[in-house]
Amino acid sequence: MTRTRSGAGPGPDLDHVEAWVFDLDNTLYPASSDLFGEIDRRMGEFIAAALEVDGAEARRIQKAYFRDYGTTLRGLMTNHGTNPVAFLEYVHEIDMSPLEPSPALAEVLSRLEGRKIVFTNGSAEHAGKVMDRLGIKEHFDGVFDITAAGYRCKPDPEAYRALIRDHGLAPRTTAILEDLPRNLAPASALGMTTVWVRNDTIWAEFDHGRGPVESFIDHVTDDLVGWLQGIVATRAEGRR
Repeated sequence: MTRTRSGAGPGPDLDHVEAWVFDLDNTLYPASSDLFGEIDRRMGEFIAAALEVDGAEARRIQKAYFRDYGTTLRGLMTNHGTNPVAFLEYVHEIDMSPLEPSPALAEVLSRLEGRKIVFTNGSAEHAGKVMDRLGIKEHFDGVFDITAAGYRCKPDPEAYRALIRDHGLAPRTTAILEDLPRNLAPASALGMTTVWVRNDTIWAEFDHGRGPVESFIDHVTDDLVGWLQGIVATRAEGRR
């Protein structure tokens, strides 16, 4: 399913987008691979060991921090002084074999005009491994990770401002694609065009329905490759 929200805000038409900002986990790769499920499990293990709690309490803390701070890591840093490097290294030490290469995504990215940047609450090292596995790394101009953001994370508006500064982005000609609705709200406020890459994971639906999601989402799709193919085709048609 792909659609454009009626009554969309004053962001640019997609024909004029000059930079594409992609979230990584459950956006650039299908949530069905359950790669992030493995990361989620390792977060729980890290918390249980670091805070000396059982699995159930670790899970409660993990989800409470995700809800209240945007990421579990930010909550751990704020409340427990957790070393972010140690956390990121542990949770991203995962088996990449469930993730299949995506020639179709690589092909459409190669034809999509404009700069392409990954914006992730994870690490650049993890992003690099994922992009290598998908076969799409060569099509990206950079990765803006949680370290580059000074360990501020989406949806903290400062993380988006840092992204804009570091990569010289013009928000009105930038589109951002995300699987988490709340991470699109700050981007919309800054003037970016927002695209919700919807899936049925617990993370994607975590805060859907708690607020006026429609007010800051311009486009919705559950088929990233198909949606991008449509953009490429529309732009090509416009030149004829």
